[in-house]
Amino acid sequence: MMAASVSSCPSLPISHRRPAPILPFQQQPPTRERWLSNAKSTLHGGALNTLPRRRRPRGVVASVATTDRPAPVIGDVNRGSQLAETSGRSDDGQLAARWREIQGASNWEGLLDPLDAALRAELIRYGEFAQATYDSFDYDRFSPYSGSCRFPPRTFFRDVGLAGAGYEVSRYLYATCNDLKLPNFAHRKHKSAAVEDKLWSESGTFIGYVAVSTDEETARIGRRDIAVAWRGTITRLEWVADLTASQRRLSDMGVPCPDPDVKVELGFAELYTGKDVECRFCRYSAREQALAEVRKLVELYHGRGEEVSVTVTGHSLGSALAMLNAFDIAETGANATPDDGRTAPVCVFSFAGPRVGNLRFRERFERELGVRALRVVNVHDSVPKVPGVFFNEAAFPEGVLRAVDGLGVGGVYTHLGVALALDHEASPFLKKTMDISCYHNLEAHLHLLDGFRGTGEGFELRGRDPALVNKSTDFLRDDHMVPPVWYQAENKGMVRTEDGRWVLPPRHRDIDGHPEDTDHHLQKLGLNASP
Repeated sequence: MMAASVSSCPSLPISHRRPAPILPFQQQPPTRERWLSNAKSTLHGGALNTLPRRRRPRGVVASVATTDRPAPVIGDVNRGSQLAETSGRSDDGQLAARWREIQGASNWEGLLDPLDAALRAELIRYGEFAQATYDSFDYDRFSPYSGSCRFPPRTFFRDVGLAGAGYEVSRYLYATCNDLKLPNFAHRKHKSAAVEDKLWSESGTFIGYVAVSTDEETARIGRRDIAVAWRGTITRLEWVADLTASQRRLSDMGVPCPDPDVKVELGFAELYTGKDVECRFCRYSAREQALAEVRKLVELYHGRGEEVSVTVTGHSLGSALAMLNAFDIAETGANATPDDGRTAPVCVFSFAGPRVGNLRFRERFERELGVRALRVVNVHDSVPKVPGVFFNEAAFPEGVLRAVDGLGVGGVYTHLGVALALDHEASPFLKKTMDISCYHNLEAHLHLLDGFRGTGEGFELRGRDPALVNKSTDFLRDDHMVPPVWYQAENKGMVRTEDGRWVLPPRHRDIDGHPEDTDHHLQKLGLNASP
């Protein structure tokens, strides 16, 4: 069984992993004991400690892990050299001319070791897009909007601290896994007796968003980019999806794949395709929402004569959803406009992702559909080693996997694309710890990307503040004086009223439903999704 490991911040309780902040952030001076107490917990199940070691992957997977201790760090060892908001941008004018290369047109040959500066900036940028799905999530079970995005689409990037991102959110994505018949949260959402505090949704959850580059950013990067970002594990239904390691034919899940031998992990596929006709946010599946929006934007900007790309990103469970979504976009032709024969290239930048499907899934993804995928992983993280603990690309050659899969045994999994393998032990900022959730943390991966230069070339920060690593972990060395799990609202959102009482203020706001043209664009893809 797949370990309960595909999580964004598994060291924190599910309903309190990253308490919803109210900008601007302010911190009360905590005691060391209080911070340590907040950081303590164990990973649910603990099964990852028992996973067997497998030999290195073959074939297209290229590792640039720095397994030896690096040379002395270059730059300021105490803090980053620039603000975090600037680290995910490359302003040297390269992107406009090189964007197809950076998006994997040549499978990133010659760009990984040493790591190309423009590629590093793009990886950090899309990693920040994935991180934003966590930072914007409403974790507060006392909020009637628990499980939704805390910010409106029009100010999303500004509200999550990425005002200079150069993108605008066009649609939020919601998911459910209604067939499981379980409540969505580990702790039931609090229900107030007040009519105005009615829950926005009991089964739905904010799972990501679709964004598009602005005119200014489009000129800088050389094309109109449509970004789809998927969130990792938070809710109970998502944990169950992570644990469901059995396989299902992709064609049986509603994806129009002509090859019945293409199989994917059932839990990931159910979360991607699940819907709840009684919920106005989940009456379309996450799949249908994403496909309709990508189709609309591709048609719009191709119609204007622009170059268009589709970039899908995600961390952990979000990485699995990103792989499924990129496959689906190419399979359904959501990235194409048949009238003029133009097709937008599809690329995945994933972080700490598990395996998703079998060998035929990989072959159709890479060879037949031409989707490119670059996977950023920490060599000490166990999540990328599941599912497929026994039958995987690291354990057996392709011929053996094909033979076993052909017998219908099941459980044969293989990674997609190219791996950029990093080693957290190369960073002098990070301490030794047995907390395996730190190895999986997304901010830690972005920190490693920022400092990695090449094999044996040491560790040099280029912009990201290392304090970001401790937003939801206790991974930085204590001498940097950054408290663990510091990302939270002042007083957890409580405010003092005029009469001196402390209360959680109401957050009355409208949550956008689905655009009225969703059915129209799905029908253009040959999908009939009307509830």
